[in-house]
Amino acid sequence: MKRLAARLRSLAPASLFARLTLILLAGLAAAQFLSTMLTIDERNDASMGAMIDYVEVDLRTAVALLDRLPHDERAAWLPRLQRGGYRYALDAGQAGPPVTAPHSLRLLASVRRALTPGHAFTANAVAGDAERFQVHVPLADGQPLTVDFRPRRGLPLSERLPWMLAAQLALVALACWLAVRLAIRPLRTLAQAADALGPDLRPVRMPEQGPSEVVAAARAFNAMQQRIAAYVDERLRILAAISHDLQTPITRMRLRVDLMDESPQQQRLIDDLQHLEDLARQGIGYARTMHGQLEPARAIDPNDLLDAMALDYRDSGADVAYASAGSAPFCTRPGALRRVVNNLVDNGLKYAGEVHIVMERAGPDAITIRVLDRGSGIPEAALEQVFEPFYRLESSRNRDTGGTGLGLAIARQLALTLDGGLSLHNRPGGGLEARLVLRAVQPKVNA
Repeated sequence: MKRLAARLRSLAPASLFARLTLILLAGLAAAQFLSTMLTIDERNDASMGAMIDYVEVDLRTAVALLDRLPHDERAAWLPRLQRGGYRYALDAGQAGPPVTAPHSLRLLASVRRALTPGHAFTANAVAGDAERFQVHVPLADGQPLTVDFRPRRGLPLSERLPWMLAAQLALVALACWLAVRLAIRPLRTLAQAADALGPDLRPVRMPEQGPSEVVAAARAFNAMQQRIAAYVDERLRILAAISHDLQTPITRMRLRVDLMDESPQQQRLIDDLQHLEDLARQGIGYARTMHGQLEPARAIDPNDLLDAMALDYRDSGADVAYASAGSAPFCTRPGALRRVVNNLVDNGLKYAGEVHIVMERAGPDAITIRVLDRGSGIPEAALEQVFEPFYRLESSRNRDTGGTGLGLAIARQLALTLDGGLSLHNRPGGGLEARLVLRAVQPKVNA
């Protein structure tokens, strides 16, 4: 039983739209089938009752007529007296078992009413595939008369009936499709509104229209978005304020340390203050990335941008190479793209000393940028954790090896604003690959 249930679940459609449509269509089709069968059965029963009443009158008239006709004229009248469900013969007929079939018994009751009490008769079933029985009646002069009955269960069906049923089923299917579509549309709108909630966490208002339940759900969703945005705003403002306010005391401390006599202790203090300053600066950068105003998108040539960045690094003495698979316009946010690539290149230079940038076209509206190095790589279990804010793979407090733990977090958030994704992969033979996959950003058109 469990295997059967699991098999049925595996055959069920994946989408709620398809499941509801299938359930409604199957239920309505089954109801239509049962209604049609009941209607046909009722029609057959009514037609059978009418035929039984007709047989009673017709049989009484036919036997009385044959009784009064001369012996040699009776045979000529038999074709005129026969009907679709029974016919007459001037012979003894066939012998057989008693009548037991339900329809035959109903006709036999009508025959009994027609011939009783004036005529004695016998009845028996006739063997064969179809339901059939015979009634044997001796006429007034002793000539045998056999009435051969072939009961029909109902009137023949119209040739148009299958087409009419198919048309009804098509209308039912269309009604099911429209009803389920109207019912599912608010869920689709809700999913689109949730997906449209970008990395800046600015709420995307869901239309508050439709049935009362949908309006209530839309209001709750919009209120939830506003609360989330307010909570994030508050926390990011706190982070930005703390990072900003730290810069003033750090600057004063730097000035005081610079006035101290040169000593190893002075250099340690300078390094610590530099680390605090970097942390405060990147904290502000992270807050701006998470909830700042998005840069307008415009068409650029990413090949020129990346080539210029690699050239700037080489001019400053860094070992950065660049290779491209081609040049073509691409709509994106160039400032954010530059910051992402800068963070990745700086990270690669810090741990490997040399970096290779490669750009590839992934389609007419997508590019892939790979930042490659030959450093020590990252353990597989930590390839996602390094994107968390303030997570540092290096456990020491050394700024030169451990960093602040915000560079990759900022890079991923910026990648999200570019409608892209950033991931890390260990390279065969050692080293790390930072893979930035970008889709073309659609510029907003002001109405």
